[in-house]
Amino acid sequence: MGAGTSPEPSKDAEPSAAGESAADMPPARPRKGGSRRFPSVTRDTARPEGGGRAAPGDASAPARQWPLLSVLVAVGLGLLMVATEPFGQAFRVGLVIIGAALLAGAALRWTLPSVGMLAVRSRFTDITTYGVLGLAIVLLSLMAQPRPWLNVPFLEDAVHFTVR
Repeated sequence: MGAGTSPEPSKDAEPSAAGESAADMPPARPRKGGSRRFPSVTRDTARPEGGGRAAPGDASAPARQWPLLSVLVAVGLGLLMVATEPFGQAFRVGLVIIGAALLAGAALRWTLPSVGMLAVRSRFTDITTYGVLGLAIVLLSLMAQPRPWLNVPFLEDAVHFTVR
């Protein structure tokens, strides 16, 4: 090689997200009975715990994903109620339905061993995220003005303190 030339990259050397090329990595061991080479370093994430099918593999796709679909249907009903506003306090009821759907998602994630695509992260993170967001939506919708269904006295005092 001369001073101004660079080594010619191999056919399978593709740059990765970290800027490495396949030539920089140790060679992968070939798989038995196949010609496909797998990387020696894992570059993908594992499926979340409980991320398997919620029903047997021969069931239809909606049946395999019933936990996620039940949460999405409830959220959709709450959004529809908020959007159409069929009665006076419909926005509040719709938001309570949305928050309750997230809380139900947290309960499903906690109790069922496999919840399909409802499992996004680890079980603890999913339960915490669904639970905190669902509880926050329910509490904020109950405290929304005008005529809140839930009065929290120290919040009213905090607002008066900051306004004065």
